[in-house]
Amino acid sequence: MRDDRQESALVDAARCGDTDALEELLLAHYDRVHALCRRMLADADDADDATQETLLSAVRSLSRFDGRSSFGTWIYRIATNACIDECRRRRRRPLVGLDREGTGDGPAPGSDGAFGTITEDPSEVAVRRVDVDAALSTLPLEFRTAVVLRDLCDLAYEEIARVLEVPVGTVRSRIARGRAALADLLEVPWNPPEPQSVKTQLGTEEITT
Repeated sequence: MRDDRQESALVDAARCGDTDALEELLLAHYDRVHALCRRMLADADDADDATQETLLSAVRSLSRFDGRSSFGTWIYRIATNACIDECRRRRRRPLVGLDREGTGDGPAPGSDGAFGTITEDPSEVAVRRVDVDAALSTLPLEFRTAVVLRDLCDLAYEEIARVLEVPVGTVRSRIARGRAALADLLEVPWNPPEPQSVKTQLGTEEITT
């Protein structure tokens, strides 16, 4: 990911009508936004829809971006709200299956993703992905959102507080309770405050930067 000064320059150019800058800016965050939506919604089609809605909303609202937070934090707020709205509109699906057509997402070649290395049996990787998606889908929405923003998007607690518009202490509590619930569901060790086993299971397998 580019540094803050480069991103700020892209934002300024995009706000002045530079379509190439706008495209580069959105592409830089696409994978992470889509990963957030997929984890929040546990459905490939809904994640695609929420991602597109997020990008469209970002384009429409770019003139109102005030720069008080990073562009990434700002667009994650838009994505989170899109996912929360979708969750509230629909009935929660009782069973989470594999992505219907696959997202094409996976760990970078040769790297350890959330579900192991590329040398691992693909069927085992798929099973663990479904397990994590299913476990996440059972969490209360506020816990799921906080955990995904922290362990998938790697936002700092203060950034998550800005995204969710809640105190930092509330963010810490939601993450701790969400991780504890995931650890129980996934039957992995729970060692607060940074349960690496749960973070590794959740991970960032979709994201390549």
